[in-house]
Amino acid sequence: MNETPSHFSTFHLTGKRPGKNMAGVRQLGLRPALFSAYRDLSTLRYDYPLVLVDDDGGSSFVRSFSDIIDGALKEIAPPGIKGERVRKHILGLEGEIRSLASRGRRGTLLQLWDLAETNLLSRTDDEGRKSLSESLSRARGILRFDGEVIDCDKETPAKVLTHAWTVVQKAKARKFLDQVNGLTLKLSDILKTDSMKSGGGRSAEALKRSVGSAYEAAFDFEVMSGLLGTAIEDGAMPEKRQRRIRSALSVLESQRFFAPARRHGKKRRRKDPHIFVFDRCTRALEAFQERLPEMIELIKAISIAELEIENRYRESAHDPFFRRFDERFLEPDDLALFPSYLVCLGDRLDDIAEKATLMKVLSSGLPIKVLVQNDDILEKLSISSGQFSFGIRGTQLAATALGFNNAFVLQSGGCGLYRLRESILNGLAENGPALFSIFSGLAGNALGSAKNAPDVSPYLRAAAAMESRAFPAFVYDPALGSDWESRFSVTGNPQAEADWPIHRFCYEDEDLQKISEDIAFTFVDFVAADGRFAESLATVPRSKWHDGMVPVNAFLDLETGAQAERIPYIRMVDDNNVLHRVIVEDKLVQATRRCREMWRSLQELGGINNSHATKLLAKEKEIWVEEKERELAALTVRPQLETEEPAPPVPAEAKAKEETMPEIAEAPEIPAGEPYIETPRCTTCNECTDINNKMFVYDDNDQAYIADPDAGTFRQLVEAAEICQVAIIHPGKPINPDEPNLDELMARAESFN
Repeated sequence: MNETPSHFSTFHLTGKRPGKNMAGVRQLGLRPALFSAYRDLSTLRYDYPLVLVDDDGGSSFVRSFSDIIDGALKEIAPPGIKGERVRKHILGLEGEIRSLASRGRRGTLLQLWDLAETNLLSRTDDEGRKSLSESLSRARGILRFDGEVIDCDKETPAKVLTHAWTVVQKAKARKFLDQVNGLTLKLSDILKTDSMKSGGGRSAEALKRSVGSAYEAAFDFEVMSGLLGTAIEDGAMPEKRQRRIRSALSVLESQRFFAPARRHGKKRRRKDPHIFVFDRCTRALEAFQERLPEMIELIKAISIAELEIENRYRESAHDPFFRRFDERFLEPDDLALFPSYLVCLGDRLDDIAEKATLMKVLSSGLPIKVLVQNDDILEKLSISSGQFSFGIRGTQLAATALGFNNAFVLQSGGCGLYRLRESILNGLAENGPALFSIFSGLAGNALGSAKNAPDVSPYLRAAAAMESRAFPAFVYDPALGSDWESRFSVTGNPQAEADWPIHRFCYEDEDLQKISEDIAFTFVDFVAADGRFAESLATVPRSKWHDGMVPVNAFLDLETGAQAERIPYIRMVDDNNVLHRVIVEDKLVQATRRCREMWRSLQELGGINNSHATKLLAKEKEIWVEEKERELAALTVRPQLETEEPAPPVPAEAKAKEETMPEIAEAPEIPAGEPYIETPRCTTCNECTDINNKMFVYDDNDQAYIADPDAGTFRQLVEAAEICQVAIIHPGKPINPDEPNLDELMARAESFN
């Protein structure tokens, strides 16, 4: 039976396949069309792999390997042709390390650097080995740090968060131990001074110990003791104060919240420091409650020590206060002295008790930081409002956490962790609770789950979840201000001002003609890469394509009546990059509509397309139009102004002289901030023209130049510069001051200008 438009409508509305040739995407191994350029990420330059930096002076806890290479090139490779050989060598090393990391090779930056260098040198002939070795040695010589190299995989969220948390705690430990060690030293000095004033401190044996064995023969300590005994009046402190100081000193020296710095000499036996990293919220909360009395005693000891050192302790006032001192007297600044608690939950929120404890933690105000790793954000089919629908796990958790108002909340795919590194540090450093909800990108990798695209990397899947608004990134930081405008941001998402990101897609039709068009990446495109939902998609033979088929994003924009006459589809490609149209079942379209609605709500919270502001603007515009109409009406009744006097005629002699003056041609030069390409160095790779073939054009020598900067966006200029293998594209400065996310784009463009 041949397919007809009615058969396509039947599938769209019911999911049933009346036609025998409506193949499923699983059998053909299809993937979303925009995935076609990302089959092997190891050949591309992007954030991963990351380096979890060991202490490098506090500049950053994590570095992108691409940024490290760019920094090295900027330092050792001269611009232009002179640095071309060095750039080629270093970029080759980058590709080798990226390939090693993608294949699961573990190690530190320097370990992988040495291995990659060995591999490259072994594949290079004798003539080129010397220059290659020189370039790589120069680059390695400027590396001022080391650290574990990680790729985007299942362990990445926990590794990044744990490393960042450790950096924050080290800084807190240094500050705390400096304070406690200073107090301990001063209290010890007070007791030592008191001992010297006492009879025991003036004994011959005590004096001998204080002088030391080197001068033992030079003094008669019995005579000295007698002289001091008659010269110094006994001024020992009261026993009660001495006990109070010794008690405070004992608490300070035995604290277990921070490990003391190792010192040479005799080690004092003490209990091991407390542990602050857990895999359950319940355990972290229990640990905090168990240690609360110990925290109270330590805060008391610090307060008493400060009063005693300044000689301001008054027993009549302070003794009753410290007898009643409990958790009610703890201030936020007191809690800030102690380590925060890190909970790496993984994908364990199916436990109802654990989920309830998480909600309790987020509303408690306690310094407990929770990482919830989402490995699969697509729920199975569920019944909602009388019809089947798709649910999206993970996003509801972060949305719920926003309601607690004073808890830090960050949501992102694993692909976005590097770009959100400053927000991650802020959330870990703040005193209150924090939730980090991260999608690892492992969806479909569980046992028994069929996948349309089994070789899709976690990085690409996580990026697709963010692009499709299935798992959008946002940050809610209550420390940044008192209103939503300052606290909430969705700028970490691609093209955050739009419903769906739009990308240029180039392909060849059946006549081998090159065609370029803009494609939206929607929730359907994300779901299409997961074989569990393949039955909701069906391919249409090219011979059956017709004008009634419209892309999903365009279908959603149609009125209800117009939708009845259209069939929504997405574009997918097979292993040979042959383009297919894939029609979509209605329940998946409805899920996409709800995904868009949720995204629009986040946009409003982030100040994008705010409905209140839109209504107010429309009202103000209406008032302005009415005022202008009244002004124009008033002008029509006024007498017309007298005709202006004509300009005096130009004398014939001056006119002739003006006509005979030759035009002086100025030498063309590139104005400051203007984008440009080092055209003679272009390798004709098509990467920039694939982004925008109106902005980037080839000359007669098939080398690229910027024909019209106004034909595209500043984002496209920056993206082209980032993927250019020979680094010859210079984005300059943005032309449109209203283009979204300019601060981020200008920062990315800086290294290429």
